[in-house]
Amino acid sequence: MRKLSYGMNVTLDGYIAAPGDDIGWSGPPSEELFQWWLETERANTLSLYGRKLWETMSSYWPTGDQQPGATAAEIEFARVWRDTPKVVFSSTLGTVGWNSRLVASDAVEEITRLKAEEGGPMSIGGATLAAAALRAGLIDEYVLATYPVLVGAGTPFFTALEGWMDLDLVESRTFPGGVVLTRYEARR
Repeated sequence: MRKLSYGMNVTLDGYIAAPGDDIGWSGPPSEELFQWWLETERANTLSLYGRKLWETMSSYWPTGDQQPGATAAEIEFARVWRDTPKVVFSSTLGTVGWNSRLVASDAVEEITRLKAEEGGPMSIGGATLAAAALRAGLIDEYVLATYPVLVGAGTPFFTALEGWMDLDLVESRTFPGGVVLTRYEARR
């Protein structure tokens, strides 16, 4: 069975975006944090995206290596992002590119099927998609890069649960700028 991880940059008060889908609070990440995300992406064999995150990522990373001033890590991230197979879940998009396929049917059913396949680790991104996988008990690992900022409202990393879930801390690390990375595994 494949491992499924949900990881995002998050505010101290638990939001992945401020009102209006504003992610400006995160600013450019430190070189060390960006390198950590790059290594995580390298280990990933399949990325699952909800529509909004897909639109954000696909608007930049297909040509991220060609942007003026792109660092070596950004050039590598763009290459890895393009090469990694992706599944985009959306009932409103007509097509997707960049080594991706579109799924408009039941996301939980498809994620369950993908987890049951042989293969390496998968990541999931997008609050709505991750919430559906979380409620279905499909997420194995949670990764939060917590920024020292409060935004008060917006898109939460976690949605309401029907009950509590026990987690085990497997990594904790501090990055420049006061960003604290924590990784938790779901207790099964």
